Amino acid sequence: MGFAETVGLGAIAGVTIFVGLPIGRMQILDARARVGLAMFSVGILAFIFMDVSKHAEAILETTLAHYQAHTASFGHLFGLFALLAVGFTLGTAGISAAERRLRARRVGPPPIAGAEAAAVDADELARARAATGEAQRRALQTAMCIATAIGLHNFAEGLAIGVSAKAGAVSLATVLIIGFALHNATEGFGIVGPLGNTRPSWSWLALAGIVAGAPTFIGTIVGYQVHSQPLELTFYALAGGAILYVIGEIWAGVRRYGYQTLGLYMIALGFLAGVATDLVVSYGGG
Repeated sequence: MGFAETVGLGAIAGVTIFVGLPIGRMQILDARARVGLAMFSVGILAFIFMDVSKHAEAILETTLAHYQAHTASFGHLFGLFALLAVGFTLGTAGISAAERRLRARRVGPPPIAGAEAAAVDADELARARAATGEAQRRALQTAMCIATAIGLHNFAEGLAIGVSAKAGAVSLATVLIIGFALHNATEGFGIVGPLGNTRPSWSWLALAGIVAGAPTFIGTIVGYQVHSQPLELTFYALAGGAILYVIGEIWAGVRRYGYQTLGLYMIALGFLAGVATDLVVSYGGG
């Protein structure tokens, strides 16, 4: 498969992320439906976490097998493990620390005591509006974190497409592209699921789609040109850590609405949707 054809098909696989994003603009969903959608996204993210963990562990196991066969050094094996540890830590604690600093910068000054009643009412109204705005920013921030985590994961998927096409495995590359396209279509729901009552702009949805989908295209180009296990492992580790972080954020934000039984059913449904689309990739030997 030629370079131009491979890149074109990789772009198609990445564009399918936009399929589920327009749901974020719908205002007809009630609290129960939004909780269900958020928990469905958690199920998808749980599957992606399992998927990236499996691939990262496979890289380490392959290196361990080479070390046992005396074809790789212990330093190389330890270096890959350290890369996994650092990437995963940055994806979890690193994002949390960065988000905490951003929230601290937005904290306003305390109210002045002894104001008149009208001033107090105005201050309370302003605080309520500020709280609503903060909640919307938090929802958009969490959703963009999900898009970033999915983008890291999709970059690694793009690497697999590029490597397979470069090796001449046309049938495998084609099936990988089809499978990843179906898989990416479900990931769009995972991005907008935690938005709740926040209605994103079309420009925000476009940006989220680019952040999550473009890495598939970029990964395809890189994978066609070079094959690097450390590069793959780095993105798998970052994606795994970031996904685990946003799962915790979504769970903490949704649990106050109730509907726990519905949420658990939707988590299972989202996880199974991820498994079903990934089976297409596995069928092709990916």
